[in-house]
Amino acid sequence: MTNLNDVTKKLLRAVSGYEDKEFEGAYNIRQDGECAGRKCTDNIKIIARKDGKSGIEIHIKPGTKGESVYIPACVSRGNIKDITYNDFFIGEGADVTIIAGCGVHNESDSEASHHGIHRFVMEKGAKASYIEKHIGTGSSDRNKRIDPITELELKEDSYLFMDTVQLGGVDSTDRKTIATVAKGAKLVVHERLMTDGEDTAVTDFVVNLKGENSTAEIISRSVARGKSKQKFISRLIGENVCVGHSECDSLIADEATVFAEPALEAISPDAELIHEAAIGKIAGEQLLKLCTLGLTQEEAERVIIDGFLS
Repeated sequence: MTNLNDVTKKLLRAVSGYEDKEFEGAYNIRQDGECAGRKCTDNIKIIARKDGKSGIEIHIKPGTKGESVYIPACVSRGNIKDITYNDFFIGEGADVTIIAGCGVHNESDSEASHHGIHRFVMEKGAKASYIEKHIGTGSSDRNKRIDPITELELKEDSYLFMDTVQLGGVDSTDRKTIATVAKGAKLVVHERLMTDGEDTAVTDFVVNLKGENSTAEIISRSVARGKSKQKFISRLIGENVCVGHSECDSLIADEATVFAEPALEAISPDAELIHEAAIGKIAGEQLLKLCTLGLTQEEAERVIIDGFLS
């Protein structure tokens, strides 16, 4: 690894579990729009793109089991617009963990942003867990932006679990996920999101259940505080015998607003599609009970929120 500055190290600890030493397994670290370190293994190859775009290709050999690859990206100062295109090719029968994540730090009046465009190709029978954390830090107000776009192609009998978390401090985010799920394949997405102040957050899922016996489960939990605004869009399209479930639960406080727009499109009469949405405030009786145990109202709210987002 090249020299990582102190801000990057702090962000890496938050989004990818960095411990001031080389990651175990394959990795690619991005700092302020440049590669700051890369390592491959016998089964996981990371190479620079050959199409002129900034970013990498991650090739995971068929049958690879129990390995991890880290691809964190950090922006440590203002006046940087980082755009990266990362393609993942996960071989037949592989079973791996991918730890991503992005941190943006800004102390200036100029915007600091990261735009990650990720594409996954899951071959037949492949399995992967994709762990992605986002965080914003620094004193700059309304100038930290993270906009991820994720395109997913799940081939026959493959499985992808995505755990996406926004830890806070991100002033603006526009998150798009587009997936095509083939025969016998399964997509599971768990999203957790926190906004405060005047933050804005848009989440947009489009999942096409194309193959016979394909499955998708999209679960989003969010907390909106201050004057923040959230928008959740979810569209499940059933083209075959399939099962799709989308769920959006939000806690709202102060002057925040939350908008949920679910959509179900059954092209096949054998598609089973369900959507659930709930928006509400923190229950007063929960706060009262915790306060009687000696917690302040602020501490009680934190306990409730942490439990809701866990």
